[in-house]
Amino acid sequence: MTKIGKDLALAKQLLQSGQLVAIPTETVYGLAANGLNPEAVARIFEAKNRPSFNPLILHVADTAHARALTSNFPPKAQLLADTFWPGPLTIVLPRHASVPDIVTGGLETVALRVPAHSLTLELLRSLPFPLAAPSANPSGYISPTQPLHVAEQLNDKVAYILDGGASSVGVESTIVMVKDDEVYLLRQGGISEETLMAVVGHIAHAPDAHNQPLAPGMLLNHYAPGKRVLLGNLSLLYGQHYHERVGVLAFKEPLPEVPLAQQRILSPKGDLAEAAANVFAYLRELDKLDIDLIIAEPVPHNGIGRAVNDRLQRASEK
Repeated sequence: MTKIGKDLALAKQLLQSGQLVAIPTETVYGLAANGLNPEAVARIFEAKNRPSFNPLILHVADTAHARALTSNFPPKAQLLADTFWPGPLTIVLPRHASVPDIVTGGLETVALRVPAHSLTLELLRSLPFPLAAPSANPSGYISPTQPLHVAEQLNDKVAYILDGGASSVGVESTIVMVKDDEVYLLRQGGISEETLMAVVGHIAHAPDAHNQPLAPGMLLNHYAPGKRVLLGNLSLLYGQHYHERVGVLAFKEPLPEVPLAQQRILSPKGDLAEAAANVFAYLRELDKLDIDLIIAEPVPHNGIGRAVNDRLQRASEK
């Protein structure tokens, strides 16, 4: 199994030589490569079996490094960066010519983020290049929130796994695009729409572009376990599938008809942040059980709950 550890010098050496290293962030673990080296970035797509038209996020140490990768960093982008970086917000901006096409999926924009994880920030500060780093999992599967998740899914496809513990946020970053003084929401994530609106005012919604996504995580069938996932009212779903071996992903309370060993409760106290932190890990645990399908219920659709519901909806599209 791929080695897991906290050796920053080794991680730096491997990345400089064009190899893949799994890195911790506050959202999920990323599969990182030199973001300015097309051959290294190509290894990400190969390891994940990721569609080549699906753009990647470049992770940088600070706003100054982000500016160097864009041709325009407008005032609203600066306001967002000042407010939310480091943190679970990705900003899509016009790309600089130095950013390879393979990173942007052929688009004229680039997705940028400063992650809020001390170990990865220290690594980024030591490198002369940004890190392209989508989630460290096979494309379309559940995102990893712990080092062992990466090892189980990718193993020898990654040279080293940098151990930063469990991800504290547990769902991917919110993605916005700043264009013509307008802020467009491209993906729900670790920062709620309400929180963004309190800073920049109006937020526009960009249409889902499933065939040519404008940002990572916009593909319709995404974040899915191997088992089939059905999303809706748990009692109704169980009534339709009681003759099958069912696993349950509930928000606050278990389903009485199903053995507790086949259930995972996102947050018994009804905390949406706790639900977000648990959703991928619990989907993964249910996927390993001897069951036929997973039934899941939406969480309250506000704040970070929108991001949880987005991930559950995309998991169920399979």
